[in-house]
Amino acid sequence: MLDKLGSSLKDALKKLAGKTVVDRAAVEELVRDLQRALLQSDVNVKLVMGLSNAIKRRSLEEELPKGVNVREHVLRIVYQELVNLMGDGGEVTLGSQTILMAGLQGSGKTTTTAKLARYFQRKGLRVGVICADTFRPGAYEQISTLCAKINIPCFGGPEEKDALKIVRDGLPSMSGLEVIIIDTQGRHALENDLIQEIIDINTVSKATHRWLVIDAALGQQASEQARRFHEAIAIDGVIITKMDGTAKGGGALSAVSETKSGIVFIGSGETIDDLERFDPDGFISRLLGMGDLRALVERAEETISSSDIDVNAMMRGKFTLRDMYKQLESLNKMGPLKQIMSMLPLGNMKVPEGVYDVTSTKMNRYRIIMDSMTGAELDDPTLISSSRIQRVAHGAGASPEEVRELIKYYKTMKRALKGVRGGGGKFDMQRMMKRFSG
Repeated sequence: MLDKLGSSLKDALKKLAGKTVVDRAAVEELVRDLQRALLQSDVNVKLVMGLSNAIKRRSLEEELPKGVNVREHVLRIVYQELVNLMGDGGEVTLGSQTILMAGLQGSGKTTTTAKLARYFQRKGLRVGVICADTFRPGAYEQISTLCAKINIPCFGGPEEKDALKIVRDGLPSMSGLEVIIIDTQGRHALENDLIQEIIDINTVSKATHRWLVIDAALGQQASEQARRFHEAIAIDGVIITKMDGTAKGGGALSAVSETKSGIVFIGSGETIDDLERFDPDGFISRLLGMGDLRALVERAEETISSSDIDVNAMMRGKFTLRDMYKQLESLNKMGPLKQIMSMLPLGNMKVPEGVYDVTSTKMNRYRIIMDSMTGAELDDPTLISSSRIQRVAHGAGASPEEVRELIKYYKTMKRALKGVRGGGGKFDMQRMMKRFSG
């Protein structure tokens, strides 16, 4: 969903950036392209029309700021209105708190509970989980197994049918922990007795936060579910799961307005670390190819040590072949390479899919090939001529094509990382114009 929406938005803005004159007709064409992209991603029609009208009105009526041309002015307005469409990000604090997890059955709530526990654990907090899902067979086994893998205590009673009793007994066992996360029973159609159960759990636990887990595939249907849960327990944050595999993600995103809260996290993958803190500015910046450097730095600080990788060097886009293997290993710790690359300001540059498919086998081949290079070649790959490629290939027991593939991969990575220079993760008009008109 994000790939398709981002690509459509970038195409619309690139078309505007290439126009000789930006007049009413150009603005209206841009708005139509944006409408098409958002509606295809299942964003609510009313929200799309509101955004369209705001862009049109502001583009044609607002005075140009000093030193900004019409194209830059319109692009900035589009960016600002897209951020507004996402709403404010929900509040996430790092102090002591109890979080009540709510959601429909099948939303990914239990897995998300473990991911959330991992998120706070990586922040250096002591975390515990209470399994109050007494309905779904295997619920306790699933969450306790996930928690055991990351050394997080999990309280539950596989034979106990009274969820309220589990919570009452579980809370004292979690004393001394800073973050307690309560996983509740998934609701099918928000039956009244189950709604009452979660109201009672909320009362007994004195939850600091009540977070609703929504499957992105629900699309605009998520709106009614969000409203019902909000009426019951005053939802103050939403987590949207499975954002990596649906065309309806825009609908789920826009449905959050029903809770009058905000999105706190987005789940975008299968591993325990695939939970991203939601920031509307960074989210839109990433969709438009401008990256999200703040999120990249945060993830790097959480998952890798300074001995693993020089983060500052990576952010400057400066690294040699000698560094590349070490950096790829470190990037793998940070998560799927595709996610990491999306945090870099690549603009309209299309990164070959092959860049994301560096398997451990291929990485080992790359290391063997680099072992056959001289120190000077590792530090300055421009020295590697055709004759040197033959020598390196012979020494590594590889084909010349494999050596060229390694060098090509290195150049692609270097070119992509180069765009990071002068970053900060925020919207940069001159940089954006350069990307879209390039």
